[in-house]
Amino acid sequence: MRTRAVFIAAAVGLLLALLSAFLFSRTPKPQPPLFAPAANPYGSGIYANGIIESDQAHGENINIYPEVPGAITQILVVEGQRVRRGDALLTIDDSVQHALVEQQQAQAGAALASLQEMRAQPRRENLAIVKAQVESARATLRNAQDQLAKQQRAYDMDARAISADVLDTARNAERIASSNLEVAQRQYELTRAGAWVYDIRNAERTYEALQKAWQSSAALLAKYTLRAPADGLVLAVHSGVGSYVSAQGAYDSYTQGFNPLIVMGLPQDHLQVRAYIDEILVHQLPQPGTIKAEMVIRGTGEHVPLNFVRVQPYISPKIQLSDQRQERVDLRVLPVIFRFAKPPGVTVYPGQLVDVYVAAR
Repeated sequence: MRTRAVFIAAAVGLLLALLSAFLFSRTPKPQPPLFAPAANPYGSGIYANGIIESDQAHGENINIYPEVPGAITQILVVEGQRVRRGDALLTIDDSVQHALVEQQQAQAGAALASLQEMRAQPRRENLAIVKAQVESARATLRNAQDQLAKQQRAYDMDARAISADVLDTARNAERIASSNLEVAQRQYELTRAGAWVYDIRNAERTYEALQKAWQSSAALLAKYTLRAPADGLVLAVHSGVGSYVSAQGAYDSYTQGFNPLIVMGLPQDHLQVRAYIDEILVHQLPQPGTIKAEMVIRGTGEHVPLNFVRVQPYISPKIQLSDQRQERVDLRVLPVIFRFAKPPGVTVYPGQLVDVYVAAR
């Protein structure tokens, strides 16, 4: 009985093994594609990945970063909004910088007032005072001279009439009055001459330094309001009111990286495509003036003719399409830029991936 049970178990195991081998060896029926793959429109064409951008004369989309750090207080635009050059896009908290500007403006104003005061010298009222002091000193000297003359005549008539000490006191009084008159006259001349030229120059330099400090702070204050550098379209706003931003941009909690605070593009009547040509296919590119290309919008099969704009003459690692800054790749590509009019009835956006075919040489 035991031997029979062993044979039965072995037979069942063999059948299960054969059944499993049959089931796992079957090839599953492939799923139909979501859309028909794009066909090469040229007999000999180069395929490239492309990314749609706003139409730019130079470079790529306009990435706007703040030059000063702080918390966002207002966002004045929405994505998709057209803006003019100089329009305010958002504001950053500027309370501290605003107070500093007011302080330095007040300091510059005080320095200017002091400079104007020096240039306005002599003041009539001050000149009248020192002139009166000269007249007073002159009268005092005259009185001292009269007293000395009287004492001297009395002494000359009779040396016993007055003592030598009284005569010496009168003489000293006359000398003191003469010196006081000289001091008053010099003070009058000094007051009438006005401020010293070196004091004026020092005041001018102080005012210039404070004014430049105020202008510098005011220029920095203006940077707390981000403005559109050109006419265009707001493509993306990567932060919100209350978020802290810095010169690195806005922190993205999902990617744990930094993005530009605002991305702008030019008006989108026309767009451009940046196609990345594999470095091993670069030699097959025709001369720039004869390049022909078509773009295929994924999911539609729509073919859009492209107009050649320029070649960015720098082969770089292909990391732009994945946006992975830490990615290590060996593939290097040559960016070729094309321009096209937005096709009617088809929606395309900057940042969208497309297939590009370039007619080979």
